[in-house]
Amino acid sequence: MTTHTGRPAPVSLAEGIARWTEGTNRYDTPIKGLSLHRWDHTTEPTSYMLAPSICLIGQGKKRLVLGDEAFDYDPSSSLITSLDLPVVSHITEASKEEPYLGLTMDLDLRMIARLILEHGAEPVKPNPDKRSVSVNKLDTALQDAFCRLLALLDHPADIPVLAPLIQQEIWYRLLTSEQGSRLQQIASVGNHGYQIARTIDWLKDNYSQAVRVEDLAKKAGLSVSAFHNHFRSMTAMSPLQFQKKMRLNEARRLMLTQHIDASEAAFEVGYESPSQFSREYSRLFGAPPMRDIRNMIERSNPSSATA
Repeated sequence: MTTHTGRPAPVSLAEGIARWTEGTNRYDTPIKGLSLHRWDHTTEPTSYMLAPSICLIGQGKKRLVLGDEAFDYDPSSSLITSLDLPVVSHITEASKEEPYLGLTMDLDLRMIARLILEHGAEPVKPNPDKRSVSVNKLDTALQDAFCRLLALLDHPADIPVLAPLIQQEIWYRLLTSEQGSRLQQIASVGNHGYQIARTIDWLKDNYSQAVRVEDLAKKAGLSVSAFHNHFRSMTAMSPLQFQKKMRLNEARRLMLTQHIDASEAAFEVGYESPSQFSREYSRLFGAPPMRDIRNMIERSNPSSATA
């Protein structure tokens, strides 16, 4: 089968991802929220904030860690995150001959909420697992929808009209899968998941501020004990641990992209003590701040390393 551009249409996720990532590790597509990834080697664990999204793998394997829990996934599975989360991940299987090929698409929680309201989409069965990360067997219909979405990259003029329709199909299929209850608790106003998600949104915008769990519980409209329990059950960490990881991830980004020193980064993200910042940074990333940044730069550009 060929497209009207004369190029073969992708027949698999791996083929579609490989075509658009040749020569690059990441391609942010013109389709809203969709990015493609390629690595020809395994990677070191990296800490970052992961937005609500669905992640698929065309080739290779990857591990994501949330708190003390590890989630492994591969071409036979999908990974879904329903909250903004500070995670650690690394590619566990990749080579030049068979590179890691993956895609990530942000969840459109507004569209998902609209589908719930307009069509009464219900999950197949309630899911007692409240964790905001899950790995599940990849459904054939869902995989087919993503292949059709990738095929649109050969038809850029069609993307504004057809991509939202395919994405809506993807959200509908997720809602009617075993993940439906997980997404409903985040997208539906009044649910505990929605309240925790809104609290996390506030933390993202105010991560440098000193906070008390009591104040966060009040924002969520929950008792302190209920808020703490729901927050931990969904994120695998306490609210203050969550804020600390957000701060340290942001400090790492500032040092790497804005070239500021560790003390300045510490104050920027809300630390009053540079020594405390350095201790907690080393505990999370495995090295003191400036050494970690230097190691990251050398890994990304080996020729810059000194003999």
